[in-house]
Amino acid sequence: MTQLETPQSRCRFALAWGDITPPANIYHRMWGAAKHERATGIHRPLRATVTVFEAAEESAGTGARQILLALDHCVLGAVEHQQLVAHIAQATGQPPENILVVFSHTHGAGLMGLERASLPGGDLIPGYLRSVAECAAGLVKEALAKLAPADIVYGNGRCNLAAHRDFWDAERQLWACGFNPTGPADDTVLVARVTGADGKLLASIVNYACHPTTLAWDNTLISPDYIGALREVVERETGAPCLFLQGASAELGPVEGFVGDAAVADRNGQQLAYAALSALTALPAAGTRFRYTGPVVSGATLGAWAHEPLSAEELTAKSAWHVERWNEPLPHRPGQPTAGLVEAELKQFQADEETARAAGEPAKAADCRAMAERKRRLLHRLSQLPPGDKFPLQVTLWRMGDAFWLGVQGEFYSVLQTELRRRFPDKAIVVATIAADWGASYLPPRELYGTGIYQETIAVVAPGSLEQVIDAVAQRMEEMQ
Repeated sequence: MTQLETPQSRCRFALAWGDITPPANIYHRMWGAAKHERATGIHRPLRATVTVFEAAEESAGTGARQILLALDHCVLGAVEHQQLVAHIAQATGQPPENILVVFSHTHGAGLMGLERASLPGGDLIPGYLRSVAECAAGLVKEALAKLAPADIVYGNGRCNLAAHRDFWDAERQLWACGFNPTGPADDTVLVARVTGADGKLLASIVNYACHPTTLAWDNTLISPDYIGALREVVERETGAPCLFLQGASAELGPVEGFVGDAAVADRNGQQLAYAALSALTALPAAGTRFRYTGPVVSGATLGAWAHEPLSAEELTAKSAWHVERWNEPLPHRPGQPTAGLVEAELKQFQADEETARAAGEPAKAADCRAMAERKRRLLHRLSQLPPGDKFPLQVTLWRMGDAFWLGVQGEFYSVLQTELRRRFPDKAIVVATIAADWGASYLPPRELYGTGIYQETIAVVAPGSLEQVIDAVAQRMEEMQ
């Protein structure tokens, strides 16, 4: 091999971001084990980031445009997501299908569902969601107004923040969702540097798979989890905005997590930031390749390499643009419980909690309270499942030069990204999961069904669904090349 190619894209690009931190006393309970309902303060502000990508040819029209809205929240339900996208589309005149909403998946931001409005602090949720929609619409307008030619250069780093989190508790003979020191974990940090026509840095992008579950039931502060410190460090060092995209992290979480200490979340974010900065620093200039130029006779015969500019034809190839948006029909998992059954179980756990408290059994009462929360969330999920025997999983895939960008609904095991990257090793593949609403829940590998692992117990689609999505996406990628 005498030359190294770095994946690159040429497009029109713009980024705008805004603060979407909710009131400090809004409903916050995200964890079944949490003892509080309202937040008690702010750890770090939450952010909405709008990134607009468009074909390099300005005359290509809105069909060659993709709007990406990244929110510092865990998830949204189907109703809340639909209202958000509809508001943005109406306010900006953009087709709703062009708007892809993705989530950092922080579990420290609170559960912002309209069904929580009657709970303490829940009365603030409807107004807050309206303010997020208004902010997002304004950011879309701002980004559209400053679209300009840009170059994107991609690279990979490594970070061991994320660890496997399917842990077998041999003593109690059960699966726990927590740090598994012996399990495999994808440590890939995919980074992208975006520069303008003048070479000025416009943005850094960090794509990494790790559940933002540093902060858990003991945390009462609104927080972006590790993502806040990640952005702070990268932006301080680069002087440009940093966009974080959550990868396929269903079985991945931080080594040190489930704590109440916000300093741990900051430390986790700093760890990822330094790994990302290392990879960003190593990226070559846009529009170049690294080539062997021949031997140089010195004290030894040395092999010299140099960066050289790409040809005009090669640069044009970096502007290739194609976008596909579709619903992948996945069979529902057999044996889904009925809403009536879940409602009865919810009432029973609530009654058992009251009985345990009256009997002076706080530990049992806490367990019943957590189980009641599980049933409440299951009821909400069942109420928002699309009709029919198939779940229409939302997928957005677009190609820009040497890169594919994938936004996909649901929480996927990391094999989604590792397998796609294995099949297309010469492409940069940005994978953003937890797109649209959370109705798809988890998508574990087929061999995990029936094991009792948390992610498979709440999956709403049948075994083989993850593998179907991988094959469907890979086929579209092959056709786009």
